Amino acid sequence: MPVPTQRKIYNPILDMAAENVGFTFSAAFEWLGEHFELTDAEREERVPSGARRFDSRVRWAVGNLTRAGLLAKAGREFRITEVGRRAHEHGDTIDDRYLTRRRAESSTGSEIVTQASEVTDAENPHERILQAHADINAALSTDLLDSVLASPPEFFEGLIIDLLRGMGYGVDENAGQVLGKSGDGGVDGVVNQDPLGVEQIYVQAKRYAGNNSVGPDAINSFFGALGQRNSSKGIFFTTSSFTSKAVESAERLGITLVDGRKLAQLMIRYGVGCRVERKLEIKKLDEDFFEE
Repeated sequence: MPVPTQRKIYNPILDMAAENVGFTFSAAFEWLGEHFELTDAEREERVPSGARRFDSRVRWAVGNLTRAGLLAKAGREFRITEVGRRAHEHGDTIDDRYLTRRRAESSTGSEIVTQASEVTDAENPHERILQAHADINAALSTDLLDSVLASPPEFFEGLIIDLLRGMGYGVDENAGQVLGKSGDGGVDGVVNQDPLGVEQIYVQAKRYAGNNSVGPDAINSFFGALGQRNSSKGIFFTTSSFTSKAVESAERLGITLVDGRKLAQLMIRYGVGCRVERKLEIKKLDEDFFEE
């Protein structure tokens, strides 16, 4: 079955808590994973940040139940409260609206209780932020590739050199050079890995739009150009994609391939062609601080 939504996790957590004196997060992951009969692949499913989706939803569900007074925390363990036990015995259906109402009923007036979110219960706030970040980067990737395609060929070649320098290739800021002109011998750029240029990385950069993929002939031609320069280090960049035959040729010849999707990701990661608009910090409780 797919990873259960956060709403579907609430009641099983109370079931588990009612059966145990106390439970930790690791115990909850194991118990609930067996309860929902999740496969290893489903347990390992990741959110954009790399965290396990199931674990993240369990953590948020436990936290929400605790804030609503149905669970109480003692050290690293969680235990069911009298309020939680009554809800469990009555068979109450627990969802975010229920928990928001419980928080409002127990509020002393100093707490500002917000209305339950209308977004899908399949996601917690952490997942929504990460997904929004992934969506923003996906849109930015499209904008970056569109801008590259609209620029002159020599601009793209220079961009690749800037990107490689930003990634740490080259001995200094002057180590890269665009060679994409008449008589370039089949390469578009080069980056010197040492002050004397003994170790060099050559680059081929192809701007292809849409479904116009790079085939094996282009890879073989680039490899031949490397041979003329007595080099075996080459990176082939494109704004589109590579055919399966091209990938096979590159693997056989030892050429590194960077397609449009990976190119955009690298540009975002190393800040080439884009800039930081705003920084957000997401903080969580430091349990060790309160236990020392």
